Amino acid sequence: MSVSIFGVRHHGPGCARSLRAALKKLQPDIVLVEGPPDAQEALPLLASGQMKPPVALLIYVPDRPQHAVYYPFTHFSPEWQALRYALERGIPARFMDLPQAVQLAKMPDPGGSADEHSDVPVQCACARFTGPKEARDTYRSILPIRFASNTGNVGAPARDTGPGRKETPSSEAPGETKMQDDPFALLARAAGYDDHELWWERQIELRRDVTDVFEGILEAMTALRTDRTPKDENEAQREAHMRQSIRTAQAGGFQRIAVVCGAWHAPALFDLDKAGEDATLLNGLKRVKVAATWIPWTNSRLSYRSGYGAGVASPGWYEHLWTAPDRVTIRWITHVAHLLRKEGLDASSASVIEAVRLSEALAAMRDLPMPGLAELHEAIQTVLCNGDAEPMRLIRDRLEIGEKLGEVPPETPAVPLQRDLEAKQRRLRLKPSPELVNLDLDLRNDTDRARSQLLHQLRLLGIEWGKPQRVYGKSGTFHELWQLQWQVEFIVRLIEANVWGNTVTTAASACVCVQADKASALPELTELLDKTILAELPTAVEHLLSRVQASAAVSADVRHLMDALPPLARVARYGNVRGTKLERIMPVINGLFERVIVGLPLACASLDDDAAQAMAGSIDHAQESVSMLNREDQQQEWQGVLQRLIERESIHGLVRGRCCRLLLEQKVLDDVELQRLARLALSPVTPAPQAAAWVEGVLRGSGALLLHLDGLWLALDNWLSELSSGDFTTLLPLLRRAFSGFQSPERRRMGEKVKHLRAAPVAGTGVAGYSAATGDSIAINRKRADMVLPVLARILGVQFDGN
Repeated sequence: MSVSIFGVRHHGPGCARSLRAALKKLQPDIVLVEGPPDAQEALPLLASGQMKPPVALLIYVPDRPQHAVYYPFTHFSPEWQALRYALERGIPARFMDLPQAVQLAKMPDPGGSADEHSDVPVQCACARFTGPKEARDTYRSILPIRFASNTGNVGAPARDTGPGRKETPSSEAPGETKMQDDPFALLARAAGYDDHELWWERQIELRRDVTDVFEGILEAMTALRTDRTPKDENEAQREAHMRQSIRTAQAGGFQRIAVVCGAWHAPALFDLDKAGEDATLLNGLKRVKVAATWIPWTNSRLSYRSGYGAGVASPGWYEHLWTAPDRVTIRWITHVAHLLRKEGLDASSASVIEAVRLSEALAAMRDLPMPGLAELHEAIQTVLCNGDAEPMRLIRDRLEIGEKLGEVPPETPAVPLQRDLEAKQRRLRLKPSPELVNLDLDLRNDTDRARSQLLHQLRLLGIEWGKPQRVYGKSGTFHELWQLQWQVEFIVRLIEANVWGNTVTTAASACVCVQADKASALPELTELLDKTILAELPTAVEHLLSRVQASAAVSADVRHLMDALPPLARVARYGNVRGTKLERIMPVINGLFERVIVGLPLACASLDDDAAQAMAGSIDHAQESVSMLNREDQQQEWQGVLQRLIERESIHGLVRGRCCRLLLEQKVLDDVELQRLARLALSPVTPAPQAAAWVEGVLRGSGALLLHLDGLWLALDNWLSELSSGDFTTLLPLLRRAFSGFQSPERRRMGEKVKHLRAAPVAGTGVAGYSAATGDSIAINRKRADMVLPVLARILGVQFDGN
């Protein structure tokens, strides 16, 4: 009876290839893999021909789906190859890690309802290291013996210390790995490598001789783990459970046991004599009920770009190494050339040949058996990209990472809501894709309308598969633009949302009704009503209309009334396109609008700076509603109340300035009236902060209209010129904020506008003008002006006689 332990790293093509060769040599009668025993029943699905990596095992608590962990797999994962080896030969394959039923039971309850999506990560056990001196001694004593045969094999660096390790959210920057998360990092540093992944690639992944790799890894980890007792309780329990799984296999009569585990754990799994201590350590552990299934995964989720700590830097490159073991360099650079040509960039065959030669020359100079990704980068950027770094970003995203989405068999366990969504995706021909896809919908088409309903219903469930985009040049009533991008996390949210119903429509409707009952503010209800009408959920719409009417009847806050108007106006604007019941909506809009007209002047009195900012935003919302409905009676009433507000000196300057700007845009104010209002607002008797606030209110919005208001700019110029140095210093931050919303070209044109207004010539004067600001005469250089006249006469086609 023998136990062979193979310490591996996650997602390493060279390591996976070495493991495959070792298993063929050993011919085991059982394979134990570090992974969740809770997923044992789902393991046979791995042998299905319809299972296409990348995929992941999802382990979750049915009552709290946000308590979930992922175990990603792809073709070049060592544990995937170990499991496939066992299933192909009909020998038992078992997961042996501490069950997630135990590990998830340790998680705190995040609280919240089922419609609140919070991700609670399961922390992976971290490796513990000895000091740098021990690492140097280990490297010098062990690695030259086992790892001296650095003669090449295709492969690439990997970034995890064990197979099937949980993917957990991380705030670390891409490519950044903490030393305690990787037991090889200290060895690499002791060997003189700043990049431990480069060290791993050259020592393991670029080897042609795949024998004795695991013996060398085991000796290195044994030397590093002089104290084999983990300081972390969870790690100790995990290793105890793995040892128990090995003992169970031995008791079952298996003679050749293959154990595939994280390299850091390998030395601890040989000590099988202390069964009593392991049993005591595992006795009485609390458990929760869990479920397991397979879900599609993506290449981007295998990379550091996704924000997950355990992953690989370039999964697309690693898959290329796994699927193209011969002529790796030529095939990779050819793929790059095809990509560049597809994007309209020049990539000739001669350049491809030159890039291959340059990469091989760099590898030879660096004493490498073949070019790695670093050498290919340099060669491609130098030859194919002409030294430009921009195309390298395209190569990074499309080839080195890629957006490949895996597939799982139809018989994979799934909740009814997920099955309903899959059926609708097939019927509506909306295939999930991790790539950004633009979708143009015409709501007069039945299929497009059904697609719109589905996407809006999913958004109500918190599944942002589609994000609506602004529509330009077409009617927004009958036309929608969407940007679709599927994310693997949506599976967990579907599991969470299944509590509302077994179909997308019923679940969205039930979820909306619960949200409506919880909402207390009228704007929140009207915004939810707008989204629900877009999703075309009649039952939920009726419930929301009742809640809106009840809330509107008792709401007294004028700001809330104004904030509630735009969603209702959008609902009314849909008309028969969405089956909107206008007879229910319009009375609510009319009632809210009349209460705004009556209550707004009083609500604007005695506002501080923060309250004035909020009130100006609410006034904008009311203006949006009036413009959207485009009713003459409403526009007249609204313009009348705005005119009353700008005449009241007791109202905050920001509110008065904003009302003035809205009337300007509606062409209610002419230049003469604007100049009068500006002189009043910016007169010396007006406190400087209030004057600056008025300026901010007038300037808020588009700068194109302001450039044509000469009277306003002259008034602003005179006001600023008359400020004392102390007031100017005090008001400067306010003025900078007032102009901060404009783009740099707009601000430059405004400055030029004021400069020219100071010296505007008077029509009919041939030799001199005057300053509109100061009234001073301005001399004109007659000699230079005469030089222009012959050219002007020639352009006009007239005879110039010199007079």
